[in-house]
Amino acid sequence: MKLAVVSAVILVVVFVAWPVSAGGYGHEEEEDDDTKSWFPLDNLLSLNYYDKSCPNFEKIVDTKVRQWTKSDPSLAPALLRLLFHDCGVTGCDASVLLDYEGSERRSPASKTLRGFELIDDIKSEMEKACPKLVSCADILTAASRSATYQLGGPYWPNAYGRRDSTNSYARDVEKVPSGRRDITGLLETFQSYGLSVLDLVVLSGAHTIGKAYCGTIQSRLYNFNATHGTDPSIDPKFADYLRRKCRWASETVYLDVETPVVFDNQYYINLQKNLGVLTTDQELVKDPRTAPLVKAFAEQPAQMFRHQFAVSMAKLVNVGVITAEDRAGEIRRVCSKSNSRPY
Repeated sequence: MKLAVVSAVILVVVFVAWPVSAGGYGHEEEEDDDTKSWFPLDNLLSLNYYDKSCPNFEKIVDTKVRQWTKSDPSLAPALLRLLFHDCGVTGCDASVLLDYEGSERRSPASKTLRGFELIDDIKSEMEKACPKLVSCADILTAASRSATYQLGGPYWPNAYGRRDSTNSYARDVEKVPSGRRDITGLLETFQSYGLSVLDLVVLSGAHTIGKAYCGTIQSRLYNFNATHGTDPSIDPKFADYLRRKCRWASETVYLDVETPVVFDNQYYINLQKNLGVLTTDQELVKDPRTAPLVKAFAEQPAQMFRHQFAVSMAKLVNVGVITAEDRAGEIRRVCSKSNSRPY
């Protein structure tokens, strides 16, 4: 009974937190739209930042993302993951895009990241339309939303005006939450970003799309806690399926085996059936701080999850941003190279 009450309270919080309509690209906002009332604009970002200087900014991004994902649909979830890895290190500053010895991008933990070529293509087109005006950090932010929206996910308003970092360090990649951490560690990381337990559960729901490399779960399948056995929390039939799929670390498996290419709440339903792929996924059901939220998202219509995902994403993309007032930032001419660094 107590769990049911908690879930009911959660639903009220979720629904009042998102004053968005069903609109997306091409949607005309109402004059009294109150997105500014919840949007964090205290860091000099603006919802209208490129309206005059680069009015086709979002159109260019959307067109390029659609072109690339049409030929390779797997790039859509890859872009979202790339954004998470950028924001989860030193903030949403495009540091993950810098490519040189010792950078985040060269870290072993980043070797499975994808989408760099797409971002480079967008930047090249942007330099033709609006030279030296659009940062790579803003491009990555816009591209991840475009990819999510094209997968059937929600649309959320992005504020722009980020600057790009000039440095990137491989050692910082360890800050990115991994699929093997416990919930306490994840919560501490999210709280350091200014995000909540609700944001943790909601953003974990990005695993409703995309794949995981088998190397990230083999210890869970073959040597859980050094027992030479399988994690007992995995449904036995599902464990058999994963072992067949993951004989090699380089193989991949869908994070949501039921509806792998649909942006819905099936991920949470799977967790309640012990069908979570990553350790951190399944831990969400076990921990009393996160389990009621998983239950709420599993039992309610998928639209509730999509709405709250938009709210949490709008918060995430403002973590640790660099703005025009920060001397350390720049607008890169090429996303993989700092303007001030010799190569």
